[in-house]
Amino acid sequence: MVPEEGSGCPLPRLPWAAALRLALVLSLAGAVVCCFLRDQLWGQHEPPARDMAELQLNHTGLRQDNRLRWRAGPALGRSFLHGPKLDDNGQLSVQRDGIYRLHIQVTLANCSSFTRAPGPPRATLTVGICTPAAHSISLLRLGFHGGCVATSQRLTPLAHGDTLCTNLTLPLLPSPNADETFFGVQLVHP
Repeated sequence: MVPEEGSGCPLPRLPWAAALRLALVLSLAGAVVCCFLRDQLWGQHEPPARDMAELQLNHTGLRQDNRLRWRAGPALGRSFLHGPKLDDNGQLSVQRDGIYRLHIQVTLANCSSFTRAPGPPRATLTVGICTPAAHSISLLRLGFHGGCVATSQRLTPLAHGDTLCTNLTLPLLPSPNADETFFGVQLVHP
């Protein structure tokens, strides 16, 4: 019979090998405990809710002034309001100080950018802070430039109580389609 290879000389066990195995097991156990505690602490202290709104146009036919009036709610599909408030005139008011991302798109009704007939010359869409009056300011001023759509977004600091107004040059009518005309804000940094 032929002896197996490597069986002729047993290797001595090193005393530090057991210490290394113990250190490895303790490291793994420590990592598991740290992950568990982190999840427990974060679960108890949820991050603050982010204020945000995605609004649809409250289309009422003929417009009496330049202001666009907005609405939100689960019955309207993709629109929602969490944090900011809508007043009776459809204007959005923020409830917390912070830096907000504003976005807006307005598509003109019965408009085709392919027809170059005398259309809406110098049509203008503006977004601004209309109250408090102490610091009314224009945030966005957009032209349609012979087209049918104006769209933009920006970051801006807003304070509690700031009411945002959106205005469209009269007598132009915005499209009431929620895919074409919408306005929204999102708190990105408190």
